Amino acid sequence: MKDLQFTRHRRLRNSVNMRALVRETHLHPEDFIYPIFIVEGEQKRNAVKSMPGVDQISLDYLNDEIQELVDLGIKSAMVFGVPAEKDAVGSQAYHDHGIVQKGIRQIKENFPDFVVIADTCLCQYTDHGHCGVIEDGKILNDPSLDLLARTAVSQAKAGADIIAPSNMMDGFVAAIRHGLDEAGFEDVPVMSYAVKYASAFYGPFRDAAHSSPQFGDRKTYQMDPANRLEALREAESDVEEGADFLIVKPALSYLDIMRDVKNTFNLPVVAYNVSGEYSMIKAAAQNGWVNEKEIVLEKLISMKRAGADLIVTYHAKDAARWLSDK
Repeated sequence: MKDLQFTRHRRLRNSVNMRALVRETHLHPEDFIYPIFIVEGEQKRNAVKSMPGVDQISLDYLNDEIQELVDLGIKSAMVFGVPAEKDAVGSQAYHDHGIVQKGIRQIKENFPDFVVIADTCLCQYTDHGHCGVIEDGKILNDPSLDLLARTAVSQAKAGADIIAPSNMMDGFVAAIRHGLDEAGFEDVPVMSYAVKYASAFYGPFRDAAHSSPQFGDRKTYQMDPANRLEALREAESDVEEGADFLIVKPALSYLDIMRDVKNTFNLPVVAYNVSGEYSMIKAAAQNGWVNEKEIVLEKLISMKRAGADLIVTYHAKDAARWLSDK
C-alpha cells in the first residue's frame, strides 16, 4: 500500500468545523421568498389540505404573518389573491380594490422595508381558470397582454416592490414593462417566470389559489418538460424585453435548466420550489419516511448550487428556523 499514489480528499471532511470551513454553497433566510395566499373576508385562516402548514389568510391575519417572516430574517414574500368573485376577463386582478391590491397596501403601510412581490396572472381571477382571454375555446395571446399590463400597473400603484408575471403569454414582459414605464413606474423591476413548464407538480397550488382550469390544460402556453433549449429561447426573449430577474419553475426536476440559465444570463435567477415538491416531502415526513429537516435543507441547497440566487418556497419559515438553530 505504501507505493500507491492517490489524493486524500477526506482530509477536508474530518470534522464539523473543517466541513464548514470549505463549504462552497450556503443558505440564508434572506434567500427565501415566502408565498402568501390572501382571501376576502375576516378571521379566515383556511388550511390548504394538500399543503400541510400552508393557509389562506384574510387581511386581519396578514400583519402577524409578515411580522413572523421579519422575525425569522425573511425579507420578501410573493402575494397571491383568492378573490370572492370571478369573471371571464379576471377583472378583480386589476381592480384598484382587489384583494391583492389591498394586501399589498397593508403590508407596505405597516412594513415599509419588507419586499412585496406581486404575482401577476389572471388564472385565479377568471371563471375559466386560464391565464388569458378566451375566445371559441382558445387562449388569445395579444388581447391578454393588455389585461396583464393593467394588472401590473394596479399592483405597482398599490405599492408592490416587484412585479412577477407568471402567465407565459408571448410578449408579456414587453407589455408589462411598457405599461409600468408609461404609468411612471420605471423603477419597479420585473421578476419574470421566464421558464415555466407545464408540470404535474403544480397540483396542490391550484387548491390554494383556486386556479384550476375549467377545461383543457395550459400546455399551449407553458413549456414541454422534455425541452431544454426552448428554455433558453424563452429566457432570452424576456431578457431582451426588460426582465430584471428570471424564474425557473418548477425547481427540483429542472436543476439542469437552472444551471443553463445561470450560465447564460447575467441576471438574478430565482428557483420556484413548487407546491408538489413541498407536499411530497410533507407527506413523507408525516409518515416517518424521511427526516424533514435534513431533506428540505438538502433540496434547497441543491437549488442554490444549481445557480439560484433566490428561492420561492413554502418551506421558508421552517428552513429559516432550522438555519438559526445551526
